[in-house]
Parts: sequence; C-alpha cells; structure tokens
Amino acid sequence: MQKRPSRAVAATPEVSWCCRITFGVLSIGAFFIGAGHAWSESHENIIVSHGYNEYDELKYSPGDPHLEYVNPNAPVGGEISLPAIGTFDSMNPYATGIGNWGMFSTIGYEDMMVGTSDEVGSIYCLLCETIEYPESRDWVVFNMRRDVMFSDGEKMTAEDVLFSFELLKEQGTPSYAAFVKQAVAKAELLDEYTLKFTFADGFPRRSLIETMGSLPAFPQHWYEETGARLDESRLEIGPGTGEYVLDSLDAGRQIIYARNPDYWGKDHYLKRGHGNYDRIRVEYFGDSSAAFEAFKAGEYTFRRENSSLNWATRYDFPGVRNGTVIKEELPDGALPGATGFVFNMFRDKFADRNVRRALGEVFNFEWTNENLQYGLFFHRASFWENDRLRATGLPEGDELALLEAYRAQLPEAIFTEEVFVPNSGSSRPRDRAAIRRALALMEQAGYSPGDDGLLRDADGSTLDIEIIEDQQSFDRIILPYVENLKALGVNVVYDRIDPAQYQNRRQSNDYDILFGGYGSGLIEGSGLEQKYGCEDREDIFNPANYCNPVVDELAKVVVEAETYDELATAVRAIDRIMRYDYFIVPVWALQKNWVAYYDMYEYPENLPEFGLGHLEYWWINQEKLDSLRAAGALK
Repeated sequence: MQKRPSRAVAATPEVSWCCRITFGVLSIGAFFIGAGHAWSESHENIIVSHGYNEYDELKYSPGDPHLEYVNPNAPVGGEISLPAIGTFDSMNPYATGIGNWGMFSTIGYEDMMVGTSDEVGSIYCLLCETIEYPESRDWVVFNMRRDVMFSDGEKMTAEDVLFSFELLKEQGTPSYAAFVKQAVAKAELLDEYTLKFTFADGFPRRSLIETMGSLPAFPQHWYEETGARLDESRLEIGPGTGEYVLDSLDAGRQIIYARNPDYWGKDHYLKRGHGNYDRIRVEYFGDSSAAFEAFKAGEYTFRRENSSLNWATRYDFPGVRNGTVIKEELPDGALPGATGFVFNMFRDKFADRNVRRALGEVFNFEWTNENLQYGLFFHRASFWENDRLRATGLPEGDELALLEAYRAQLPEAIFTEEVFVPNSGSSRPRDRAAIRRALALMEQAGYSPGDDGLLRDADGSTLDIEIIEDQQSFDRIILPYVENLKALGVNVVYDRIDPAQYQNRRQSNDYDILFGGYGSGLIEGSGLEQKYGCEDREDIFNPANYCNPVVDELAKVVVEAETYDELATAVRAIDRIMRYDYFIVPVWALQKNWVAYYDMYEYPENLPEFGLGHLEYWWINQEKLDSLRAAGALK
C-alpha cells in the first residue's frame, strides 16, 4: 500500500473511556477479493484490510518495523510516577462510585483496533489480524489473532470479544447500549477466532466499523468465575491483554501497575517502542497544592501542568534552577476542549437565551487572562477551533444550503447575523459596558433590578444560582466571575465541594452551573449524537443536558457524510447553531502541553502531532536516574 502523510486537517479521534466508542472516523487501505467467503451474501466485492480509514489512505502496513514516531531501541526499565487529585473506592471505570482514574482507568486492556498519534481517522488491527467488509459496509468480520493472551495465561478468542460486546450492551452506559441496539442487527461467532457484526437495515454506516473495532477484550472466564458485573463498584479487576497489570493498590491513595513480562504483543509493529517502564505508579493527593509540593520533594516524577498560575510563577524552586527538574512546553495538535461555565439546561431559570447570554457577558476573559493567567491563553469561540470546522461570518455556500432545509425550525438570526463570537471583556476587572449589555439582556428576559440591587422577575423572585467546582486551583478564576455576577444583580453562590460529592452531583444533574465541557475532534461521527443528542441528553458526556432537534438532524448528516467536505459543512452548521444557543460560557484554550519532569525521562525526537505519549513511548535514562538518586533528589 502506498504511504502518504496524513492530512493537515486531522486530529485524534475522541475516544470515550466510559463507553469505549471511538468517535472519530476510521478507514481503508485495503485490497479487494471476490465474494467467495461463507459469510458473503451478495456479489459485492469484499474488502480485506489490516486497518480502516474513511477519508484517507492508511499510513502503515503490517510489514512496517514500527511506527515512525517511536524509538524501537528505547531502553526498558524504571518507573514513571504521576499524581492524581481526589480519591477512589472502585477500580471499575464503567460503574458509579468514587472514581478518579482519568487516563489510568483502562491500563491493561486493549481494543481490537487502535489508532496512531500521527494520523487522523486511521485505526489498525491489534487484537485482530484483518477485517473484512463489503463496499456497502453492511457488515464487518474480524479475523482475530491466535497468539493473544490474557495476563492470567488464558488465550483470548473471538468469544471474549463477543462477550465484551454483550456485556457493554447490557451493563455499560445507557447511551452505548441504545446506540448498538439500533445499529447492530446481529453479532455472531463464525468460529473460535472469527467474529461478525451485521448492521441494521437503514442505519447510517459511517463510524460503525470503527465503533465495533474499538471493542475491548474482557475475559469471559473471569467474569463467569467471579460473578463480577460491569456496572458494579469494585476494587478487583479482571485480567487484560495489555502491557501492564495491576500490581498493588492502596484504596484512595496509590495504584501501581507493573509490566506484564509475558505480554503477547511486545513484537507487534504497533507496539514496538511502547511500554518502556517497568512500573507505572499513581499517587493520590487531597488537593492540587499538596500534589505540587510532593512533586517538588521528589515523591513523584512526572507532572502535566494545568494551572497557568503554577506554570508562570511556581516553577522557580531549586530543582528547576539546578536542572534536576525539566520544565518544557511541547506542541499539542489536538483540538482544544470546548470548556467553560456549563448551564444545566434542565433548570427552568436558564430557559431564556437572554439570561444565559447575560450571565456569559460578564465573564471578563481579557482581564482574567492578563491578570490571572499571565496572558498564556486565547479566547475560545468555537466548539471546533480549526479553520476547516469552525463556523465563520454568515452562512454561505454548502453550509447555507444545508441550513435552509431547517429554516422554519431555526431563529432567523442564524441566517442574518454573523456567527456568535463572545465578547472578550476589557482590562478592568469589572467591565461596566459588559454589565450594561447584560442588564439589557436581563430586561428582555423580564428581570429588573430591585431596591436591594438584586434582579427580580415579574413575580418578584430573584435569580438564584449556585456554581460548583471541586478543584481549589479554580477559585481564583471563578471568584472574580462570581463578583461580576453579583454586580449584575444575580443572587449567586460559589460552592467548592469535595471530588466525591462533585461527581455524585454531576451524575445526578444536581447543579446549576459547573466548569466543564465537551471534547471535539477534527473528524466527528456517532459521538455527536451522544454528546449533544436529545435522546441521550442526560448522558454523562452532555453536561449541559443540551438538546436541539436540528442539531440532532445535522448529526445524522455528519454520520452519513461520504466526503470530508460534507462532514465539515455539517459540523460548521452545528457549530453555528450551538454557539447561538449559548449553553456554555466559552473561556480559554491552549494548544500546548505543559510538562515538568525529573531529568531522567527522554522521548523521541519526532514527537507526533497528536500525542504526548509519556505513558506510551517515553523512556527512562538509567544513568540520569542513578545521578538523581545519588544526589538525593528522589524519595
């Protein structure tokens, strides 16, 4: 297969750890054979491939020695240690409970197909050898590898993957179950190592092959022996097929994963140069301040910074000055998350767009960025901050034609006003012009200031709002916003609560406003309906509980798009509508990785555009580690 670089428009597909759905689009790089297999029911050509990409050619082939951005000769050994804030009482990321695993939740498990960090939309067989599907994509067959082993020494078969599918359908998140029940007409074993999914008549074919390819392999024998459920809170985890296994845990305080010495895939071309640590240690801290002090003391050794205050002012401790600790900015080509102050749209108080706009008007990005964030960010406007997908100006061309079909269901402003761009504020902490604009919006919503300065509606009721957050580091950002809301006349309180309470309230929709958001990708697929769809508006991935029937319809256009241009047109239309609907106050964005680490880690010279890879393809220089230990820099 001819290789060529991936597109400049690409970004990593979004993958939900909770549902294991790959939200990006994946695609072809295949050859054709005649329809002669037993599972072929038509005269269509059958495509056989080691991977899948909807809009581009695959970059890699099974004959490649390794991925271009890894060091296949990286030394193996040592330990990477990282922080986590909060606590946990479960090691099962699919269940409710007090869980704060983040990127550590599925270490040890693998999907049938995986993506790379230097392409967009490509996935490759890992647990499978090849996939087969007709040009219509009415079904897909996975031909599984015969050498894959679970960490307990049991062989993985297609039956385990089918079991995983049925388990996720029965006990996984409701949105995943609803999706696959509609999309998959039949799932069947053809033999011990062959699995076929037949898709439902009339259901859009886009993203279905990659969704099935993102299925993990859970060990059927372990679930049957233990009686464990996917939806229960538990500390025990089943064996996986991955590079690491759970070594030890101290509930709520520490998790340690160790290399599986018998890992089946160490010589797989997708895995060479990966998994270069003997151990991955995660240390839990009560708050971000304690975590930072522990880093300075050498209690853990790798830190991804997410605080501009820390990045700008706190990395002047002796370890940084003497070179023991490296502070570094590395590029991040992925789209920034669509984050901000999220309105719970189930609350009647936020039903009027003028109210939401008014509350957003008094968030002063310019002052916040310059005085609290050291000018390090830019103001996010779009849900997709990229030239190919971001709506601009007035709708025109194909986007206008697409929107015209829904004109009767959309506000006229969608067609007559340029796409909404948030006001960035001013250099003063209290932007009086913004407050005047906000007051005018509140008056349009039926509110007027009372003698006590509080806004009241026609019934004399005040606008009572609670903002919740669980991270102390956000206090300095949220409190000035709260003061501006009070100046507007909002009866607002800010509650910083512990992570467990925050998670419970988030899952039960018990909040007015929280700081959160949505993930975005340069290739979108069925995940749009999960994140923004009306049917799943209570889904964990839709923190605003947002619903717009036109967005629902346009999400179907995205899924059915035959070309990237068609997909981009529909996404721009969705972006335009959601920015008008204004269910999240857009804040800041950063397309960089801020990292700090003890000077013992090294990484490939050609880091890929869409991945930092510190857990995957970085490694430890033993001589540097020995020097740090000799100097007493580590605990």
